[in-house]
Amino acid sequence: MSVTKIVITGGPCAGKTTALEYIKTVFSEKGWTVLFVPETATELINAGVTPLSCKNNFEFQCGLMRLQIEKEKVYQRAALGMRSEKVLLVCDRGTIDNKAYMGDDEFEKVLAELNENETRLRDDYEAVFHLVTAADGAEQFYSNANNSARYETIQAAKETDRKIISAWTGHSHLRIIDNSTGFREKLERLAAQIIAFVGDPEPLEIERKYLIEYPDIDALEKNDLCRRIDISQTYLTYPDGNFFRIRKRGIEENCLYIKTVKKKISELKRIEIETALTAEEYHTLLNDTAAERFTVSKSRYCMVYNSQYFEIDVFPFWKDKALMEIELIDENETIDMPKEITVIREVTFESEYKNYNIARNLK
Repeated sequence: MSVTKIVITGGPCAGKTTALEYIKTVFSEKGWTVLFVPETATELINAGVTPLSCKNNFEFQCGLMRLQIEKEKVYQRAALGMRSEKVLLVCDRGTIDNKAYMGDDEFEKVLAELNENETRLRDDYEAVFHLVTAADGAEQFYSNANNSARYETIQAAKETDRKIISAWTGHSHLRIIDNSTGFREKLERLAAQIIAFVGDPEPLEIERKYLIEYPDIDALEKNDLCRRIDISQTYLTYPDGNFFRIRKRGIEENCLYIKTVKKKISELKRIEIETALTAEEYHTLLNDTAAERFTVSKSRYCMVYNSQYFEIDVFPFWKDKALMEIELIDENETIDMPKEITVIREVTFESEYKNYNIARNLK
């Protein structure tokens, strides 16, 4: 069986409640069992447990995140015990949403209290889908009427929306659904993004890659919608032809290990299957003498720009250039290039800029 855990999040009055029902309908018709983990913050606030009724916001956030983590464990255990080949576990907001309602120092204190780390919490979800608040692009539909826990003005809603996107920036599969279309089309775009991710029948990766001038690192570091992730990835090839990639994402104890198998369909389109590894499994594969292996390390800057999610790879051995990638759900999708990035040319079809060949040339 397959259990896929995703987050549906968004700013205030983004259409999340309707979207959850829509996703249930779409995926149930496709043969998935769909489970929803209810939004914990709204449950607590509606029950009278608020930052004001608690001793302070720190105590409220500790309780909220502790409850949210335990709820998700219960739902995951239930999902694994179901007689279904495909289970979609949909979290109505994830633990990282709470970062938007705290300062960085307070968030770190909460993590320490819960003996958690940000990377593990953020990447515990396989994908994150953010619905942009109606206050940004569909102001005429912004309302507090359908949620008693909502209180933000239009400007405050925009700020909260940005903080939530910022909190999730750095996740490997963050997708943002804006208000550039009508609401029905917004729901359809959300469903299309989820379908592309989970694969129906197979998970597809459509990616474009660009050679860019070496970016302004200071500007990237100061951008609240940009997050640096350190990556080390190794390509393993076995005598029987078996080939795959293993990746360490993060640093020290705040890291995750992933195995990725890709099957080429065209120069632009691939089937991609990712599997989480334990640290022990990763190091066993990394030290497997039966395989030929090439390794490359890089700093990846995940950046949101105009609701699109770019990944900028900076390599330690390049001082005048870098690579930028974007994943699409359609080969003809329009790309709005970040104004702070200077594109030299597209290199999607140039083999020398594939990470495998970059790693091999380092050997």
